Amino acid sequence: MDHRKHSLLFASSALVLVLLIISGLHPYDRATWFMEVAPVVLVYPVLWWTRKRFPLTSLLYCLIAAHAMVLMLGGAFTYAKVPLGFELQSFFHLQRNPYDRIGHFFQGFVPFLLAREILIRTKMVQNSKLISGLAVCIVMTISSSYELIEWGAALALGKGADAFLGTQGDPWDTQSDMFMALIGAISALVFVSRFQDRQIMRLQMKEF
Repeated sequence: MDHRKHSLLFASSALVLVLLIISGLHPYDRATWFMEVAPVVLVYPVLWWTRKRFPLTSLLYCLIAAHAMVLMLGGAFTYAKVPLGFELQSFFHLQRNPYDRIGHFFQGFVPFLLAREILIRTKMVQNSKLISGLAVCIVMTISSSYELIEWGAALALGKGADAFLGTQGDPWDTQSDMFMALIGAISALVFVSRFQDRQIMRLQMKEF
């Protein structure tokens, strides 16, 4: 792992750690905070553990940090009460706080690029179209699994899971969440995949 990438991972990890601590000082609901930030707590040790054997592109390190910030902000306020969401709701004249939609968009956008990079670099699949299709399938699997976790939380906690679910009275919230993840994945494919390809190519040249 080159010095520049190590510095990027260190700086992004330090920033995420500081924000994680701040988000956990006085969260709206402690149980919700734990459930929302759990992916952040799990992912960053893996990033450090794999930094030498399988360092990711700079693009992914930055996007993973951005996704972590989205999760931590949602955890601190709960998705239905994030102030940024209320600003967007007012500006676009929406019926509900849309921050939850932003979270699920990122849930598709970042995991798609991560899955795509792993598939390309490990050469498990050679066909570029098949790689993109598999990456979308992985995103949808993650999204549906998350919805099942939310369902389990609702059954276990009852009304105590309302803050975690963030449905805001929308009976189609589950379907909308999965659709936003799909939009995120497609957006990543259309707008970012070529830039990611260039970074992967430079990374592979350094490995050889």
